[in-house]
Amino acid sequence: MMPVEAYHTFSLTVAEGKRLIGKGVAALPQVQRAMRDGIVIVTRSTTSGYVLEELLGEPVDRRSFVTGKTLPGGHPERGKLLSADTAEVVFRKGERGESGEGILDELSAGDVIVKSPNALKYEEGLVGYLIGASNGGTVGMYLGSCHGKHLHFVAPCGLEKQVAGDLVAASKVLMEAGQSLRGPSLWVTPAEIVTELDAISLLTGAQALQVSAGGIMGAEGAAWITASGSAEEVERVRELIAGVQGEPEMLEYASEA
Repeated sequence: MMPVEAYHTFSLTVAEGKRLIGKGVAALPQVQRAMRDGIVIVTRSTTSGYVLEELLGEPVDRRSFVTGKTLPGGHPERGKLLSADTAEVVFRKGERGESGEGILDELSAGDVIVKSPNALKYEEGLVGYLIGASNGGTVGMYLGSCHGKHLHFVAPCGLEKQVAGDLVAASKVLMEAGQSLRGPSLWVTPAEIVTELDAISLLTGAQALQVSAGGIMGAEGAAWITASGSAEEVERVRELIAGVQGEPEMLEYASEA
């Protein structure tokens, strides 16, 4: 291991983190290989909208690529700014298309499913998905094939989604609630997780550590991160972070788009 020569500590808002994660997913070797030789499916979510933009190399209407959204209880009207009008996107050898009824038959070992989760246990390699559909929704559609066909199940996930306590235990509680539960259940699974920390490592070679969280005045949910490595690696981190800072939050983006 090379000795540490430099450090850089900075904070990222949730939106800045999503932009960084999108870049990280696009840089994953598994994703790059599938974009060249196979199939990549990007399912709808706010974070996946950033992934889609990075894979395409151009903006998309991220307001219409949202599903399963969590809104502030006091402002449900904000949901009217968002929709699921844009279908999930399928890249076949890098060419953009849409999925159809036979998409599962097309998939083979090494292909990639991108599905952003709602909960994260980073150190355990586990993510959780809130499930409202009786058939398990998108997770129910693809997860079996991921195991059966040896696909890559990639979970782009901001550090703000880390949860306290036992994620599996939480899932069991919701399962046991049965019909008395007025809300979604929680599907817990391992995945190839890409957080802000992973994106920094993938894109710069530096190591990254979360050191704090939270903020105000638009920085709610922010992550404080320290990156370390060679002087060249840390300089790349500085340039990378400068490039994502100022990314508008979803409310600002959706209101002005």
